Amino acid sequence: MIWKILVLILFVAIAIGVGVYARRSASSVDGFVLGGRNVGPWLSAFAYGTSYFSAVIFVGYAGQFGYRYGLSATWAGIGNAILGSLLAWWVLGPRAREMTHRLKATTMPEFFGKRYNSQALRIAAAAIIFVFLIPYTASVYNGLSRLIVIAFGINVPYEYCIIFMALVTCVYVVLGGYMATVMNDFIQGCVMLIGIVAVIWAVLNGYGGFSEAVVSLSQIQAEGTAMQGAYTSFFGPDLFNLLGVVVLTSLGTWGLPQMVQKFYAIKSGPAVKQGAIISTVFAFIIAGGSYFLGGFGRLAIENPAASQFIEYNPKTGAIVYDSIMPALVSNIPDILLGVLVVMVLSASMSTLSSLVLTSSSTLTLDLIKGNIVKNMSEKQQITWMRVLLVVFIALSAGIGIIQVQGSLPFIAQLMGISWGALAGAFLGPFLWGLYSGKVSKASVWVSFIVGVGLTTGNMISGFVGAPWIASPINAGALAMILSIVIVPVVSLFTPSVPFEINPPSPKGAGDLAFEAATAGQEISAETKGKGIEGAAADEIAIPVKGRRE
Repeated sequence: MIWKILVLILFVAIAIGVGVYARRSASSVDGFVLGGRNVGPWLSAFAYGTSYFSAVIFVGYAGQFGYRYGLSATWAGIGNAILGSLLAWWVLGPRAREMTHRLKATTMPEFFGKRYNSQALRIAAAAIIFVFLIPYTASVYNGLSRLIVIAFGINVPYEYCIIFMALVTCVYVVLGGYMATVMNDFIQGCVMLIGIVAVIWAVLNGYGGFSEAVVSLSQIQAEGTAMQGAYTSFFGPDLFNLLGVVVLTSLGTWGLPQMVQKFYAIKSGPAVKQGAIISTVFAFIIAGGSYFLGGFGRLAIENPAASQFIEYNPKTGAIVYDSIMPALVSNIPDILLGVLVVMVLSASMSTLSSLVLTSSSTLTLDLIKGNIVKNMSEKQQITWMRVLLVVFIALSAGIGIIQVQGSLPFIAQLMGISWGALAGAFLGPFLWGLYSGKVSKASVWVSFIVGVGLTTGNMISGFVGAPWIASPINAGALAMILSIVIVPVVSLFTPSVPFEINPPSPKGAGDLAFEAATAGQEISAETKGKGIEGAAADEIAIPVKGRRE
């Protein structure tokens, strides 16, 4: 017990220490929200990965879908790595960085407002973000709480776990802003990489090793199918719904504001390419490992020592999916339980910090500034963001406590609703806005309405009767696909917003600086004293056709 407490104290001390250290980078709005747009590939890639994977993945999704689909749930992790990380970096990264710099956009709503020349779209996007990020943050809290109770062997009230995590996250994000977040993300990401490998080894070893665990799993008969060994088969017992999970958890990152924000802040040139590789490897290990481990979840029910931690709904008698992963890992060595808690705490805090920073900056810069407070100085903007960080964390913690008490849907449903609504509304307008100069304002509005309307309408219809689509996961996946289709189709029949697309140069900052120097161009005063290699590509005063200052 003492060792687990000491590890936890050390982890908290490091997180707060990083926040104090990063204060010097949070003196401007650009520094507080995006780290000065000069974050390297390793920090950016780890920030992307740790924001992507939290207790929602390890406890909620890995537990639920590992239980439903067995080892085939690993496909979700593979999809997260290929579609959710590698292709997202390749397709969105360079253009998102170039265009947000050109438009001087700090948030996704600001991007929509300037890209489509519409203050109304900016306000609508900000409102959607503020509303639908709340359930996601609530789900992050709950997943962690279950593991802490099992690891420490005492009945720590979930509410105390939630408050503890909220306070620690609040301190370092309020102090250091984005740089405190990404620096902690890197440290926490290293813990996650070590932790997931050790935990997988320990769990499988506790069930007789990999081969014996697979044999035991293959002997469990899947419900609703006569297939033998369904839970160890290549595509599992329900391929169609598994595809919905892959689409939601992989393609969804393309339209989530807290994820694409990492592309705004990264350095120019080869940093995006490097970040893509690092992020993909990280996702393969973390997501692939989590879903792979979750595939053995049914073994916990057959194990007397682990099954005592399995919970059942008192009204329906159905298994509580969120209790499966904590039960599965309950028999690993004590020291690894401590590592596991720190690992999931790392993932959850990094995700939570990214979410609340996105929400507070969006609310301040896109709703309050210029609309409620007409003349807001830079110092006032930072103060507003810090105050709203505290408010948003408190609000999400309150909802997390209510969710623990059983008044709201469980983790995977919450994530499905929030991811589906956000990505279903934003994915098409953001993607096509980066690649096409013929996107109409009307198509963006239609995407917003369909994304939010489909996911929330499906949820409401389920409360009052039968949902339109049985699985909220599939509803969210459908909303994302529709968003990609709706934007170009509607734009064919409605007036487009004139905009010139300038594809980013594949050359690095040093190459661009050299070309500028040899062509007789002047380096902007902003880069003087930094040296050519230290200058970001967008800081070089090179005339670009159609560039807007």
